[in-house]
Amino acid sequence: MTAAPPAGFRQVGRYCGAFIDHCGPVFGRLEEGGVVLGFRVLPHHTNPLDCAHGGMLASFADMVLACGAMYRPEGWGRILPTISLQLDFLAPAPRGAWVEGRCEVLKATGSMVFTQCVVRADGQAAMRASAVFKLGPAPQDDRPWDPLELL
Repeated sequence: MTAAPPAGFRQVGRYCGAFIDHCGPVFGRLEEGGVVLGFRVLPHHTNPLDCAHGGMLASFADMVLACGAMYRPEGWGRILPTISLQLDFLAPAPRGAWVEGRCEVLKATGSMVFTQCVVRADGQAAMRASAVFKLGPAPQDDRPWDPLELL
């Protein structure tokens, strides 16, 4: 089974971390207004029912929401530690399905960002998620933050 994403997606890069490298691959593309992330459900993502494991979906939702918040002016290039993450599993994401999510930023304050998303498997709602992130520090390296490096 191939992990190949739909046209326009490419594998995510340095801002996603070693954990996502380990459990991926995860892909992304830039759209007007933000980033879209997705992955193909492969055998190593599945539970005993041959569907995406809830832990994989939870990790994916956390990444979708954090990356989406990073693309907003208030989160631009900042580290965004997760304060809370809420999930509702709506339907299974079977092996081979393309799973995709887009972040909606509901509100940003001087110190926090509130987000939500619906994660879809082959176009059908599979999970609803919301998260609160702390606006953390800017990255510590001297390079300017380039949103295309995420992807």
